[in-house]
Amino acid sequence: MKILVVNSGSSSIKYQLFDMDQRRVLTIGLVERIGLSMGHITHKRLDHGQNQELSEDRPFPDHQAGLTRVAELLMDPEVGVIASADEIDAVGHRVVHGGERFSRTTVINETVLSVVRKLIPLAPLHNPANLEGIEVAMKIFPRAVQVAVFDTAFHHTLPPAAYRYAIPNNLYRTHGIRVYGFHGTSHLYVSKAAARHLGKPLTDINLITAHLGNGCSITAVRGGKSVDTSMGFSPLPGLMMGTRSGDIDPAIVFFLGTRLNMSFAEIDHLLNKQSGLLGISGHSDVRDIEMLCQQGDKQAQLALEMYTYRVKKYIGAYMAVLGQVEALVFTAGVGENSSYVRAQSCAGLEHLGVVLDTARNNAPGPGIAEIQAAHSPVKVLVIPTNEEMEIALQTQAVLQ
Repeated sequence: MKILVVNSGSSSIKYQLFDMDQRRVLTIGLVERIGLSMGHITHKRLDHGQNQELSEDRPFPDHQAGLTRVAELLMDPEVGVIASADEIDAVGHRVVHGGERFSRTTVINETVLSVVRKLIPLAPLHNPANLEGIEVAMKIFPRAVQVAVFDTAFHHTLPPAAYRYAIPNNLYRTHGIRVYGFHGTSHLYVSKAAARHLGKPLTDINLITAHLGNGCSITAVRGGKSVDTSMGFSPLPGLMMGTRSGDIDPAIVFFLGTRLNMSFAEIDHLLNKQSGLLGISGHSDVRDIEMLCQQGDKQAQLALEMYTYRVKKYIGAYMAVLGQVEALVFTAGVGENSSYVRAQSCAGLEHLGVVLDTARNNAPGPGIAEIQAAHSPVKVLVIPTNEEMEIALQTQAVLQ
């Protein structure tokens, strides 16, 4: 069974082709700068160590042009791995927001498309691009089953006390204003990987999973189910992120509007695109900020101190929620690669059972790594996330 996983962003398409019978990746690629004057595509064929890579610049006026080029490369004699588009059995799509309607992976039909379209106000930056990717894939791969894997689905197990906001009931019942949570596919993937590593059923352990990338979220997982998570109605709240503010006093929005005469669009842009690490240090990439810290840059030092302080607060809060915790998991770009962020996020948590081994943290090695001290009651794991593999697995499960 061949499954193509498509993750459509507003100006990009990330894709991987899986041979699920052999459980291996055949091709990975990324289309960037869709809609700009010049786009870029990177396509890599993974063939038993005989990797072949193609990189080219060309205009991609829309997602159809981008995905059409992807299909051409998949069938290309040099870098392709299939002879026909009909060889694709299914296309698994990442869909950011499923609202309350979708609590599991779903085969896409006109009803599903209609509901996802109605959910655009809840994810205006993501669902439109996800929809466009689906509609284009339906044209290019007409024989394939199209499947939606929702970022919010893993968090449907949140109890009402965790997902309700303390606002009038009507706003929830009529408008669906509640905590939905995001990065669910990643949190689920690393939770299952942690359970396998620990040699225990997922239903028998409690985990705290920290997805730290340009977007950041942290989740309390009890017995394999999400019971609390840092993102909410949108991906904006919770941890400090690359360009997003994370938690702020809601009254700041009123101040920006009434005292500084900012429009809703300007406030939205400020909190989502100009805040977080970027707003404090002038940079959104943790690698750049860590370099500036070493050079004595005070704003960079403050930015990372704020960033790791927020992570530490949520770890402590979710330890209170879960009671017993078997493992704390770091994942995604920053979580997997920044030993400094991991160290500072765990500093001072020794009394709660989190004790790092400095040497292991500084050089965790490939794959799943344990970085806690030998006497640490709580395991601290670094687990590379693989949202595309999780989407492929869920797509396969739906078809079977």
